[in-house]
Amino acid sequence: MRRRICVVSGSRADFGFLVWPMRLIQAAPSLQLQTIVTGSHLCPAFGRTQVDIEAAGFAIDARVDMLLAGDSAAAITKSVGVGIIGFADALARLAPDVVMLLGDRFETFAAATASVLAGLPIAHLAGGDTTEGAFDEQIRHAITKMAHLHFVTHEAAADRVRQMGEDPGRVFAVGSTGLDQIRRTPRMPAEQVFATIGLRPRRKNLVLAFHPVTLGETSSSEALDVVLGAIESLGPEVGIVICGSNADTEGASMNARLRSFAQGKSSVVFQPSFAHELFLSLLAAVDGIVGNSSCGLYEAPSFGIPTINVGDRQKGRLRASSVIDCPTEGKAIIQAITRGFAMDCRLVTNPYGDGHASERIVEQLCAMGDPRHLIVKRFHTTNVLDVAA
Repeated sequence: MRRRICVVSGSRADFGFLVWPMRLIQAAPSLQLQTIVTGSHLCPAFGRTQVDIEAAGFAIDARVDMLLAGDSAAAITKSVGVGIIGFADALARLAPDVVMLLGDRFETFAAATASVLAGLPIAHLAGGDTTEGAFDEQIRHAITKMAHLHFVTHEAAADRVRQMGEDPGRVFAVGSTGLDQIRRTPRMPAEQVFATIGLRPRRKNLVLAFHPVTLGETSSSEALDVVLGAIESLGPEVGIVICGSNADTEGASMNARLRSFAQGKSSVVFQPSFAHELFLSLLAAVDGIVGNSSCGLYEAPSFGIPTINVGDRQKGRLRASSVIDCPTEGKAIIQAITRGFAMDCRLVTNPYGDGHASERIVEQLCAMGDPRHLIVKRFHTTNVLDVAA
């Protein structure tokens, strides 16, 4: 009997990490792919990117419309509640054998909660990372404790998952599926990339990807003002491609500020979201990425460009040698960008795997046997001396 694997995607960004596991699940004779689409995929403000999923050849089996108007903490919290209700209905109708979730978003947390209460096994991708500057850290670890199969991106993450009491036999260091997408995606020529986004390239060009800082003493808007001040000081001789912010607390107001900053500047363009193929081609065409997005750590090293990582949002995450950390201070950001422009990152090794994570994930899904045996979990105590070592 084919096992039904239900993959949940909440945004264009996470779909880029899920597309190859989905394709290989679809191709496996013993598995059947189901999809639930939620979050910004269904939101006009983010481009209603569910069309990207269908254009990639995947049927959408259920839609969970959960984002409420507003970007306050209360609105995001209420969205989680709406999401749990929607996922409860979708999961009851689809009756999957396993629910596959990626990462640490609040949409993912809603799906995980509904899955646990429905008695469904969860396969969790990219657990065990640390990002001390965002509440994603707590959500990610919470999903780890709700999950039954763990497909992590590196050995240190695997160690953390085992330290949380998870069964070592269910923890697999497979690498990042984002590298699978990079390896398999043809790249557009640089001139076509810049023509598509509407920017005349300069001698130096940067991507700015700055998302809400959900933990910390400085508000997201204050931090963004510092970053934009540093970017503006670079002058019109540096081209800037701004990516829209996530649908997080303060995300909508940040996008309004980013859009306003780009208006009237010939060297700056703002785009609320990118098709993943275009974004990967953009990373291959620019000279660096600035901000606090995980793509600066996960994906940018594969393109031989420097990452100027601002603030603590990604603090604790595994880093390539091409990542330059700097505080949220204008002078420090400018100095880091200058240093990045002088670096040669072409031989940098991406620490997140070899681009074959999806094959390893699907191999384990095919070999798991009856998924109902995964439901009952036992806390596995880790040897204290091993942790210390």
